[in-house]
Amino acid sequence: MSMFRYYAAKPKAPPPAAAKAIHTNFLRTGRIEREVEDWVPEERRFLTEAEVAARTGMRLENAGRTTHQRLNTFHARIRFPEIIFHKTLAQAPHLGYVHVTASKADFAEYKDVTWGFYIANFSAEITADETFFHRISPRYSRMYFAVAMKPGDAAPHRPVLNREVRGNGLLFKTVDPTTALRNVLMLGAPTADLRRIVEAIG
Repeated sequence: MSMFRYYAAKPKAPPPAAAKAIHTNFLRTGRIEREVEDWVPEERRFLTEAEVAARTGMRLENAGRTTHQRLNTFHARIRFPEIIFHKTLAQAPHLGYVHVTASKADFAEYKDVTWGFYIANFSAEITADETFFHRISPRYSRMYFAVAMKPGDAAPHRPVLNREVRGNGLLFKTVDPTTALRNVLMLGAPTADLRRIVEAIG
């Protein structure tokens, strides 16, 4: 059960019509004519958690596809697969994260590391324990991060966090989209020359 209540945003009202000559009708009939909306306020339509989660997921996946397109238009020799899927938070379905792409990279102390790149619409601390997200802010924000992955023990076809890499599996985390773009491109650049080109991103 979510700790929040959600309601549909009220559509923008049309421009106000020209004022009616209310005083003229009053002098003629002794009554003041009023529109129905003057007396009955519009009722808010509260959204279910499933509706909120569906809207959140759609926005996250749209953001993921846009980001993937930006990554794949940087250089013809740097290409990433589009692997878009999302997850919303059970206690706050207006918040969630989307998986954008995945690939493999070598590090000084680790070779052939599988990694995944994500975007979240909230900020939080990322730790090595099973909870993973700590101190989640309920406000909308933006967080970009990449983590090392490995095949799961119970289901090898479903990757899990590889905490053997850097102690918690976290490769990078940032709130800056330019930094995130540069970091992902660095992970995907196959040669030193391409990495130098990526490093020049300001």
